[in-house]
Amino acid sequence: MTKSMLIDTSKCTACRACQIACKQWNQLPAEKTSFTGSYENPTSISPVTWTRIVFQEQENPNNSAGISWYFSKQGCMHCTDAGCLTVCPTGAIYRTESGTVNVDFDRCIGCNYCAANCPFNVISFDRRTNVPPKCTFCHDRMVNGYQPACASVCPSNAIIYGERRDVINTAFNRVNHLIENGNPKARVYGVDELDGMGMIYVLENEPEYYGFPKEPAVSTSAKIWGAIFSPFRLLIAILVSLGVLANKSEYNKVNRAKQQKEKRNSDKEDQGVTK
Repeated sequence: MTKSMLIDTSKCTACRACQIACKQWNQLPAEKTSFTGSYENPTSISPVTWTRIVFQEQENPNNSAGISWYFSKQGCMHCTDAGCLTVCPTGAIYRTESGTVNVDFDRCIGCNYCAANCPFNVISFDRRTNVPPKCTFCHDRMVNGYQPACASVCPSNAIIYGERRDVINTAFNRVNHLIENGNPKARVYGVDELDGMGMIYVLENEPEYYGFPKEPAVSTSAKIWGAIFSPFRLLIAILVSLGVLANKSEYNKVNRAKQQKEKRNSDKEDQGVTK
Protein backbone atom coordinates (compact mmCIF):
# COMPACT_ATOMS: atom_id res chain seq x y z
CA MET A 1 0.00 0.00 0.00
CA THR A 2 1.14 3.54 -0.77
CA LYS A 3 2.32 5.44 2.30
CA SER A 4 2.41 9.19 2.86
CA MET A 5 3.22 11.72 5.53
CA LEU A 6 1.17 14.74 6.49
CA ILE A 7 3.10 17.87 7.40
CA ASP A 8 0.64 20.18 9.16
CA THR A 9 2.33 23.58 9.17
CA SER A 10 -0.45 25.02 11.34
CA LYS A 11 0.78 22.76 14.16
CA CYS A 12 4.53 22.98 13.53
CA THR A 13 6.42 24.79 16.31
CA ALA A 14 9.81 24.64 14.52
CA CYS A 15 11.31 22.68 17.41
CA ARG A 16 13.53 20.71 14.99
CA ALA A 17 12.92 17.40 16.75
CA CYS A 18 12.43 15.87 13.28
CA GLN A 19 15.87 17.13 12.20
CA ILE A 20 17.53 15.52 15.20
CA ALA A 21 15.63 12.23 14.86
CA CYS A 22 16.59 12.01 11.18
CA LYS A 23 20.27 12.48 11.98
CA GLN A 24 20.21 10.03 14.86
CA TRP A 25 18.41 7.23 13.04
CA ASN A 26 20.44 7.57 9.83
CA GLN A 27 23.70 8.14 11.74
CA LEU A 28 24.38 11.41 9.94
CA PRO A 29 27.19 13.55 11.36
CA ALA A 30 26.81 17.15 12.41
CA GLU A 31 28.00 19.81 10.00
CA LYS A 32 29.66 23.14 10.57
CA THR A 33 27.25 26.00 10.02
CA SER A 34 27.36 29.78 10.26
CA PHE A 35 25.04 32.47 11.55
CA THR A 36 23.15 34.10 8.70
CA GLY A 37 20.71 36.28 10.62
CA SER A 38 17.97 33.66 10.26
CA TYR A 39 16.77 31.01 12.67
CA GLU A 40 17.33 28.40 9.96
CA ASN A 41 20.15 26.06 10.82
CA PRO A 42 21.41 24.49 8.67
CA THR A 43 20.34 26.71 5.80
CA SER A 44 20.07 24.00 3.15
CA ILE A 45 19.73 20.28 2.55
CA SER A 46 23.11 18.54 2.31
CA PRO A 47 24.53 14.99 2.06
CA VAL A 48 24.45 14.83 5.87
CA THR A 49 21.22 16.78 6.44
CA TRP A 50 18.23 15.07 4.83
CA THR A 51 15.47 17.05 6.51
CA ARG A 52 15.32 20.52 8.00
CA ILE A 53 12.87 23.13 9.22
CA VAL A 54 12.48 26.14 6.95
CA PHE A 55 11.76 29.54 8.55
CA GLN A 56 10.05 32.00 6.24
CA GLU A 57 9.38 35.61 7.26
CA GLN A 58 6.60 37.29 5.29
CA GLU A 59 5.32 40.84 5.60
CA ASN A 60 1.94 41.05 7.29
CA PRO A 61 0.46 44.54 7.86
CA ASN A 62 -2.32 43.00 9.96
CA ASN A 63 0.19 41.71 12.48
CA SER A 64 1.45 43.97 15.26
CA ALA A 65 5.02 42.90 14.48
CA GLY A 66 4.56 43.55 10.79
CA ILE A 67 5.62 40.03 9.82
CA SER A 68 4.36 36.47 10.08
CA TRP A 69 6.36 33.30 10.54
CA TYR A 70 5.80 30.29 8.30
CA PHE A 71 7.43 27.03 9.34
CA SER A 72 7.68 23.89 7.22
CA LYS A 73 9.61 20.65 7.11
CA GLN A 74 11.78 20.33 4.00
CA GLY A 75 13.19 17.17 2.45
CA CYS A 76 12.62 14.78 -0.43
CA MET A 77 8.96 14.96 -1.48
CA HIS A 78 8.84 11.40 -2.91
CA CYS A 79 6.91 12.59 -5.95
CA THR A 80 4.89 10.35 -8.26
CA ASP A 81 6.13 12.34 -11.27
CA ALA A 82 9.67 12.45 -9.91
CA GLY A 83 12.16 14.43 -11.97
CA CYS A 84 15.10 12.63 -10.36
CA LEU A 85 13.72 9.22 -11.31
CA THR A 86 12.85 10.39 -14.83
CA VAL A 87 16.38 11.47 -15.74
CA CYS A 88 18.39 8.76 -13.95
CA PRO A 89 20.12 6.88 -16.80
CA THR A 90 20.96 3.73 -14.82
CA GLY A 91 17.80 3.13 -12.81
CA ALA A 92 19.70 3.90 -9.60
CA ILE A 93 16.73 5.96 -8.47
CA TYR A 94 13.72 3.70 -8.08
CA ARG A 95 10.27 3.55 -6.54
CA THR A 96 9.64 1.18 -3.64
CA GLU A 97 6.54 -0.94 -3.12
CA SER A 98 5.32 1.75 -0.69
CA GLY A 99 5.53 4.47 -3.33
CA THR A 100 8.61 6.20 -1.94
CA VAL A 101 11.63 7.18 -4.05
CA ASN A 102 15.03 5.79 -3.03
CA VAL A 103 18.56 5.47 -4.42
CA ASP A 104 20.59 2.34 -5.16
CA PHE A 105 24.14 3.61 -4.66
CA ASP A 106 25.64 0.54 -6.38
CA ARG A 107 23.97 1.59 -9.64
CA CYS A 108 24.70 5.30 -9.29
CA ILE A 109 27.34 6.62 -11.73
CA GLY A 110 27.55 10.09 -10.19
CA CYS A 111 26.08 12.01 -13.13
CA ASN A 112 24.25 14.46 -10.81
CA TYR A 113 21.23 14.66 -13.16
CA CYS A 114 18.89 13.89 -10.27
CA ALA A 115 19.95 16.91 -8.22
CA ALA A 116 19.78 19.18 -11.26
CA ASN A 117 16.21 18.12 -12.08
CA CYS A 118 14.55 18.14 -8.65
CA PRO A 119 11.72 20.74 -8.73
CA PHE A 120 12.25 21.40 -5.02
CA ASN A 121 16.07 21.46 -5.00
CA VAL A 122 16.20 19.00 -2.11
CA ILE A 123 18.73 16.52 -3.53
CA SER A 124 22.30 17.32 -2.56
CA PHE A 125 25.14 15.56 -4.39
CA ASP A 126 28.04 14.28 -2.28
CA ARG A 127 31.27 15.09 -4.13
CA ARG A 128 33.29 12.83 -1.84
CA THR A 129 31.36 9.66 -2.60
CA ASN A 130 29.77 10.67 -5.93
CA VAL A 131 26.28 9.67 -4.82
CA PRO A 132 23.15 11.67 -3.83
CA PRO A 133 22.18 10.60 -0.29
CA LYS A 134 18.71 11.78 0.69
CA CYS A 135 15.59 11.07 2.72
CA THR A 136 14.53 7.43 2.32
CA PHE A 137 11.19 7.85 4.13
CA CYS A 138 12.94 5.61 6.68
CA HIS A 139 12.29 2.62 4.43
CA ASP A 140 14.20 0.35 6.81
CA ARG A 141 11.76 1.27 9.57
CA MET A 142 8.67 1.07 7.34
CA VAL A 143 9.32 -2.52 6.22
CA ASN A 144 9.52 -3.51 9.88
CA GLY A 145 6.24 -1.87 10.81
CA TYR A 146 7.60 1.35 12.30
CA GLN A 147 6.84 4.91 11.27
CA PRO A 148 9.60 7.23 9.99
CA ALA A 149 11.84 8.62 12.71
CA CYS A 150 10.72 12.23 12.16
CA ALA A 151 7.05 11.33 12.59
CA SER A 152 7.74 9.31 15.73
CA VAL A 153 9.16 12.26 17.68
CA CYS A 154 7.02 15.26 16.63
CA PRO A 155 5.68 16.67 19.94
CA SER A 156 2.85 18.68 18.36
CA ASN A 157 1.58 15.90 16.09
CA ALA A 158 2.40 18.05 13.06
CA ILE A 159 3.84 15.00 11.26
CA ILE A 160 1.44 12.11 10.68
CA TYR A 161 2.39 8.90 8.85
CA GLY A 162 -0.05 6.40 7.37
CA GLU A 163 -1.90 5.06 4.36
CA ARG A 164 -2.09 7.71 1.66
CA ARG A 165 -5.88 7.87 1.51
CA ASP A 166 -6.07 8.31 5.29
CA VAL A 167 -3.41 11.02 5.26
CA ILE A 168 -5.23 12.92 2.51
CA ASN A 169 -8.55 12.70 4.36
CA THR A 170 -6.90 14.00 7.52
CA ALA A 171 -5.34 16.87 5.57
CA PHE A 172 -8.64 18.03 4.05
CA ASN A 173 -10.44 17.72 7.38
CA ARG A 174 -7.78 19.90 8.98
CA VAL A 175 -8.03 22.50 6.20
CA ASN A 176 -11.81 22.63 6.59
CA HIS A 177 -11.33 23.20 10.32
CA LEU A 178 -8.87 26.04 9.68
CA ILE A 179 -11.19 27.71 7.16
CA GLU A 180 -14.14 27.45 9.53
CA ASN A 181 -12.03 29.09 12.23
CA GLY A 182 -11.03 32.18 10.30
CA ASN A 183 -8.24 31.09 7.96
CA PRO A 184 -9.72 31.27 4.43
CA LYS A 185 -6.34 30.78 2.72
CA ALA A 186 -5.70 27.34 4.23
CA ARG A 187 -5.10 24.65 1.64
CA VAL A 188 -3.73 21.17 0.95
CA TYR A 189 -0.49 20.94 -1.04
CA GLY A 190 0.88 17.73 -2.54
CA VAL A 191 -2.24 15.79 -3.55
CA ASP A 192 -2.31 16.90 -7.19
CA GLU A 193 1.14 18.46 -7.57
CA LEU A 194 3.48 16.23 -9.61
CA ASP A 195 0.71 13.61 -9.81
CA GLY A 196 0.85 13.33 -6.04
CA MET A 197 3.65 13.71 -3.52
CA GLY A 198 4.57 11.41 -0.66
CA MET A 199 4.64 14.48 1.56
CA ILE A 200 1.19 16.07 1.92
CA TYR A 201 1.14 19.56 3.41
CA VAL A 202 -1.50 21.57 5.22
CA LEU A 203 -0.60 25.19 4.49
CA GLU A 204 -2.07 28.31 6.05
CA ASN A 205 -1.25 30.45 3.04
CA GLU A 206 -0.02 30.23 -0.54
CA PRO A 207 2.82 27.77 -1.26
CA GLU A 208 5.23 30.60 -2.06
CA TYR A 209 4.98 31.79 1.55
CA TYR A 210 6.71 28.56 2.56
CA GLY A 211 9.30 28.62 -0.21
CA PHE A 212 7.44 26.04 -2.31
CA PRO A 213 6.78 26.47 -6.04
CA LYS A 214 3.10 27.10 -6.76
CA GLU A 215 3.05 24.65 -9.65
CA PRO A 216 6.09 22.35 -9.42
CA ALA A 217 6.83 20.52 -12.66
CA VAL A 218 9.40 18.29 -14.32
CA SER A 219 10.95 20.14 -17.25
CA THR A 220 10.21 19.11 -20.83
CA SER A 221 13.91 18.50 -21.45
CA ALA A 222 14.02 16.09 -18.50
CA LYS A 223 11.04 14.14 -19.86
CA ILE A 224 12.65 13.92 -23.32
CA TRP A 225 15.92 12.78 -21.75
CA GLY A 226 14.09 10.15 -19.72
CA ALA A 227 12.24 8.88 -22.79
CA ILE A 228 15.52 8.50 -24.68
CA PHE A 229 17.27 6.56 -21.92
CA SER A 230 14.30 4.51 -20.73
CA PRO A 231 14.80 1.60 -23.21
CA PHE A 232 18.49 1.34 -22.30
CA ARG A 233 18.28 1.52 -18.51
CA LEU A 234 18.43 -2.24 -18.02
CA LEU A 235 21.49 -2.53 -20.25
CA ILE A 236 23.19 0.40 -18.53
CA ALA A 237 22.37 -1.06 -15.11
CA ILE A 238 23.91 -4.40 -16.15
CA LEU A 239 27.05 -2.68 -17.42
CA VAL A 240 27.33 -0.64 -14.22
CA SER A 241 26.87 -3.79 -12.12
CA LEU A 242 29.57 -5.57 -14.11
CA GLY A 243 31.85 -2.59 -13.58
CA VAL A 244 31.20 -2.66 -9.84
CA LEU A 245 31.90 -6.40 -9.71
CA ALA A 246 35.10 -5.93 -11.71
CA ASN A 247 36.25 -3.18 -9.35
CA LYS A 248 35.45 -5.32 -6.31
CA SER A 249 37.30 -8.26 -7.86
CA GLU A 250 40.37 -6.11 -8.55
CA TYR A 251 40.19 -4.66 -5.04
CA ASN A 252 40.02 -8.16 -3.52
CA LYS A 253 42.94 -9.27 -5.69
CA VAL A 254 45.11 -6.35 -4.58
CA ASN A 255 44.03 -6.82 -0.97
CA ARG A 256 44.91 -10.54 -1.03
CA ALA A 257 48.33 -9.77 -2.52
CA LYS A 258 48.92 -7.20 0.21
CA GLN A 259 47.91 -9.66 2.93
CA GLN A 260 50.16 -12.38 1.48
CA LYS A 261 53.11 -9.97 1.38
CA GLU A 262 52.50 -8.94 4.99
CA LYS A 263 52.32 -12.61 6.00
CA ARG A 264 55.63 -13.41 4.26
CA ASN A 265 57.33 -10.47 5.97
CA SER A 266 55.89 -11.57 9.30
CA ASP A 267 57.16 -15.13 8.77
CA LYS A 268 60.64 -13.81 7.96
CA GLU A 269 60.68 -11.72 11.13
CA ASP A 270 59.64 -14.77 13.16
CA GLN A 271 62.64 -16.61 11.70
CA GLY A 272 64.96 -13.75 12.59
CA VAL A 273 65.44 -12.67 8.99
CA THR A 274 65.06 -9.00 8.18
CA LYS A 275 63.98 -7.72 4.82
